[in-house]
Amino acid sequence: MFKRFFKAEGEIDWGIIFVVLMLALIGLTSLYVAVSHDSTIVSVARMVVMQGIWYIIGIVAVLVIMRFDSEQLWRIAPYIFGLAVFLMVAVLVFYSRSYYATTGGKSWFAIGPLTFQPSEVMKPAMIVMLARVIAQHNTQYSEHTFASDRKLLLKIIYWVIPIVILVLAQHDFGTMLVFLAITAGMILVSGITWKILGPLFGLAGALGTMGILLVTQEWGRRVLEKFGFEAYQFARVDAWMNPGSDTSNSGYQLWQAMKAIGSGGLYGTGFNVSHVNVPVRESDMIFSVIGENYGFIGSMLLLLLYFLLFYQIYRVVRDTSNQYYAYIAAGVIMMLLFHIFENIGMNIGLVPLTGIPLPFISQGGSALVGNMIGIGLVMSMRYHHRTYSLSNQNGFV
Repeated sequence: MFKRFFKAEGEIDWGIIFVVLMLALIGLTSLYVAVSHDSTIVSVARMVVMQGIWYIIGIVAVLVIMRFDSEQLWRIAPYIFGLAVFLMVAVLVFYSRSYYATTGGKSWFAIGPLTFQPSEVMKPAMIVMLARVIAQHNTQYSEHTFASDRKLLLKIIYWVIPIVILVLAQHDFGTMLVFLAITAGMILVSGITWKILGPLFGLAGALGTMGILLVTQEWGRRVLEKFGFEAYQFARVDAWMNPGSDTSNSGYQLWQAMKAIGSGGLYGTGFNVSHVNVPVRESDMIFSVIGENYGFIGSMLLLLLYFLLFYQIYRVVRDTSNQYYAYIAAGVIMMLLFHIFENIGMNIGLVPLTGIPLPFISQGGSALVGNMIGIGLVMSMRYHHRTYSLSNQNGFV
């Protein structure tokens, strides 16, 4: 039955499958360590099994998505995007009240013990839609000129701005940064001239500098409070800037994570040997488990696995030579890369805590399925391995 599902041997990228399975193994074992040491309420076996079920759901998503070729993805992209927008709007009305009370965010649906975050589905949906917008524009305008590239940039902004507004309405600043990172990555590979990109990224740098000033100065914080920023977000910035200043309250989680990673040393303390308590480390702070148990060498091996995953994705794009797929791959890589940088960065104190999970490792079904959908899109490239020529009308001939 398995062989009948796949058309022919050699069309499956076993390199990507191997890396994802290795990451899944690391994730499940790290989750076991985190929950067995930290949780007295939730059954360890139950949480690990539930995460395993989410992996199975993600695998099913990969198997389904990879059956769609680039033409089919092109046609259904607007419908997928529209459904994701509908879910993003719906969650603002039907959000989980219990999650809102504990986190201040309106980004979760909750049905009994099951929870779902629509923004995680929106990430791959936005990727396939922006890839279509970019590919269609570049087909219509065979030469990159200042005027045509400006039109493309405005088109991209047109599709991204509503998503950013919806995410901000959910009080999820970290996820908004992910969407902006995906957008920036896809803009970079779109071919837009540096006469536009130079000033654009210069403006982004200026805004980033202004943002740092706003969150670090009292007058700036008063301004941000008028735009919905909460006290806990400012506390995260304070903890990031000086993690040792308040190790019992707002800075406790970061301080403990850094202690755990530092205690791992070069080789780590060993599997399931934990001397430092890190609150809720099964999700956002899961890297502290890896750093403590497996040390610097284990952490570097994890980064090597991520590098191999990106290299495998690059190989698929190179072999298929499909413009639409190339833009999709750029979005998927940027999505995963930003998650990795942000999660590991906040565990070691490089960036503030933002609630960004570590891909394929952190506990959580929505994020895992969203990442697996991205893998499914990449697997589709190798599975079909056809090169399409884009036409001016619908993107294919």
